[in-house]
Amino acid sequence: MTDDLRYPVGQFSFDGEMNAEKRRAFVVEIADAPRKLREAVEGLSPEQLDTPYRPGGWTVRQVVHHVPDSHLNSYVRFKLALTEDEPAIRTYHEDRWAELPDSRATPTKVSLALLDALHERWVILLRSLEEADFKRTFSHPDWGIVPLDKAVALYAWHGRHHVAHVTRLRERMGW
Repeated sequence: MTDDLRYPVGQFSFDGEMNAEKRRAFVVEIADAPRKLREAVEGLSPEQLDTPYRPGGWTVRQVVHHVPDSHLNSYVRFKLALTEDEPAIRTYHEDRWAELPDSRATPTKVSLALLDALHERWVILLRSLEEADFKRTFSHPDWGIVPLDKAVALYAWHGRHHVAHVTRLRERMGW
């Protein structure tokens, strides 16, 4: 943990070293992310859900809706990488998605249910893969060639990162 409100668990880093034990741990983190996010927002009032996690940051509600938006994109990237040779993937404007009406007003239970179902499918897929499958890649316009080993590490971090946005806000606010 850091004192940086934007990156409470630190910025993502990947040294390129991966083994079966690390990979399993990342998959467990991905499997646990929906539960941890649900626990992080449990009992929050509508006003609390509409509180930014940091000055100038998204509201808790926007964070909750962002996680399945992002993880849906990642799931599709995994499927593309597993079925095509180094597919070129698209980016998306997550900041603009967070401003759309569904991210601003939808009850969080909708995205929490979506995250549950998505992660159930994603984890089934991840646990079925062989080591060689994690070496498959996709081409990201900003990041270059991304092996699935790096992507699994990134999305384990991503869930932890956004859960910490909420839990750290709760700690600071005494909720």
